[in-house]
Amino acid sequence: MKIRTIAQERAQYALEKVLEISKECNKEEFKSFSAGIPSMILQNGFGQVLAFLLAKGTCKHLAMVDIIREWLIKRGMAEGKDNLEFIRNINNLSQDKYLAAQNETLKLLEWVKRYANADLGVEDESK
Repeated sequence: MKIRTIAQERAQYALEKVLEISKECNKEEFKSFSAGIPSMILQNGFGQVLAFLLAKGTCKHLAMVDIIREWLIKRGMAEGKDNLEFIRNINNLSQDKYLAAQNETLKLLEWVKRYANADLGVEDESK
């Protein structure tokens, strides 16, 4: 049995998601977009950025919400069968759990950004 660190799990999850997104959304748009999300979270707040992403509603914005939601649920840090339930859950977390979810998201997004900027040999079919 292989024992994997949380950092390894994060990296693997991010890679899988970026490869999926590269097939669904414009790869170049997602690349530049993913680089700015961690800064947006630090400047504006985690909940505000989630609300912004949902309000925009484009492929790259909703894909980012899905990446975050699925990871936090997988880690047991949030709940929600859909985006509305997820946002409600995030808004109702205690301050320490909210900050833990935010910090975990920032760590995940570093991997997403790295993989989005890597040439992974996936053709951009959205062009």
